[in-house]
Amino acid sequence: MQSVIFLSSLFLFLLWSLAKLLHKLWWNPLRIQRMMAQQGISGPPYRFLHGSTKETIKMKMEIRNTPMNNLSHDIFPKIHPQVNTWIDTYGRNYLNWHGPQAQLVITEPDLIKEVLLNREKTYPKIGTKDFAKKLVGDGLVGTVDGKKWANQRKLANHAFHGESLKNMAPAMVESVHTMLGKWKNQEGKEIEVFREFKLLTSEVISRTAFGSSYVEGRNIFQMLTGLVTLTSKNAFNIRLPGIRLWKTADEVEAEKLEKGIRNSILQMIKRREKKVMAGEEDGFGDDFLGQLVKALHDTDKSKKFTIDNLVDECKTFYIAGQETANSMMTWMLFLLAINPEWQEEARREVLNVFGNEDPDSDGLGKLKKISMIMNETLRLYPPVVGLTRKVGKKLRLGRLVLPANSQIFIPTLKLHHDPEIWGEDAHEFKPERFSEGIAKATNNNAVVFIPFGFGPRSCVGMSFVVAEAKILLSMILQRYTFELSPTYIHCPGQLLTTRPQHGLQIRFHPLQQ
Repeated sequence: MQSVIFLSSLFLFLLWSLAKLLHKLWWNPLRIQRMMAQQGISGPPYRFLHGSTKETIKMKMEIRNTPMNNLSHDIFPKIHPQVNTWIDTYGRNYLNWHGPQAQLVITEPDLIKEVLLNREKTYPKIGTKDFAKKLVGDGLVGTVDGKKWANQRKLANHAFHGESLKNMAPAMVESVHTMLGKWKNQEGKEIEVFREFKLLTSEVISRTAFGSSYVEGRNIFQMLTGLVTLTSKNAFNIRLPGIRLWKTADEVEAEKLEKGIRNSILQMIKRREKKVMAGEEDGFGDDFLGQLVKALHDTDKSKKFTIDNLVDECKTFYIAGQETANSMMTWMLFLLAINPEWQEEARREVLNVFGNEDPDSDGLGKLKKISMIMNETLRLYPPVVGLTRKVGKKLRLGRLVLPANSQIFIPTLKLHHDPEIWGEDAHEFKPERFSEGIAKATNNNAVVFIPFGFGPRSCVGMSFVVAEAKILLSMILQRYTFELSPTYIHCPGQLLTTRPQHGLQIRFHPLQQ
């Protein structure tokens, strides 16, 4: 009798589990598809389990390794071929699927502004999970909200703005000097600057935010680079919900890297604490790591950080500070290499402001032409090409009613390349667009130019990255003219940020004084 009851209970449990799985993988997606279709929103049809993911992967793989002709800047169809195709097919706003997860793609500025301003706190960030969770955890770029987010944001603002940022400039200059010193034996020869800038930005973020040299932080960067690769490689993988029978080789490797990064960061923290306890230092320091360690020891529970909080913030600034700056610097040099007239304009401005002296923080604000070049670079080749938000509950967005637990995807790259916004020359390099500032260039619609995000969740390290890029470019322009190497292959791609898939080969020639 007991065995019959057990088998009956087991059967009912399996039946309930199957019904729940079918609800998630079939009935609910079809319900959402019908709901959005009734409001005029269509898209690629939902396919059982994989949604429209197979089509996305296929389109990306078909074009991924195909070089672009004539150094074209029209990179949206290459980076986001599926979005480009489906906008043409279904309209500016459409519904697609990441597995059974519904995702509304929006490109109308008014809708985007409402989502990113998020005045009612109804569009939180998407929770990190799997590989992305190992990469950045619940740091400032993650889903942390409320008082905890406010405390983390305040701490980061203190570390990367105002007087703190001004004090970082000499370390940035010194790091660039080190890089340029290595270049002296390669003048006139080809230099792969994407790789060089990766080393430079790694050292800058280490020295300014964590008080360590690149040598000390090298292992952390290598491990983070490995995690970036694994995260991008597995970005479109679909797993059955709740079913994890085994770990893949990539998951095992990711766990190993995550543990290694954590141990390295903890060693940095312990060294700070040890010096204070031994009386060698009066405090934990005023750099970003010092601020984090202070928060770790804060007696106010509302401000106190945990070890996990601290490690996640360190990873966030290591990876975001390095990847974003590297992408922007690389494409800025590429654009100036193929536009010698703007290279010369920028050089004249730098020599007028700094002469042959090292850049300083006071002079950076006077570099108007370089600011124009930088903004146009960020428009054409933004480091981050899209933003994702969650719809926490059923709500109205413009004329649309959105289902709970759906997602919204904002293709930044589409906004930056849209001829309806920027004109028929949207794919051309024209820094003069920004001659009267961003507001004038965007017709006071700032949401159409969002290289660092928009609203309360905009990138806290923006000023840091901009200062670093201006210092680097100024010091190069003071010493060299440069041109694109004939070996360069124009094949922009995305691996966390926008990058040249085959590197950027540049030839530098000493400036005739």
